[in-house]
Amino acid sequence: MPSSQAEPARPGLKRVTAALVMPAGTLMAGLAAVLAAALAPPGAAAQGGRPPAIAECAACHGEEGIARDIEVPHLAGQNERYLYNQMVAFRNGRRQHREMRHMAREMTISEIEAIAAYYASLPPR
Repeated sequence: MPSSQAEPARPGLKRVTAALVMPAGTLMAGLAAVLAAALAPPGAAAQGGRPPAIAECAACHGEEGIARDIEVPHLAGQNERYLYNQMVAFRNGRRQHREMRHMAREMTISEIEAIAAYYASLPPR
């Protein structure tokens, strides 16, 4: 192809290339967020990154994800994606359980993600 002719546009390639290039402002914002988390006040660390909804979960599943009742599953160390999927299934009514449907229906997807990450991060017993 002679150099005077322009190559036809390939929008798919252009989109991928654009997604791989990060503007300096985005990079700086990301670094600032990481730095802010690392320098968080001691009160935030004392809570251990525990989502607020865990207090409600702990009534049945325990503070550390270990249930007291034999009929209630332990959540500590469980696979994060599994926990997330089950909570969404309770929320949408695809998985039936009266109490869990009530609890999950009130949660946002962000809260469900935080709960799944929290319980998955705990050591299993």
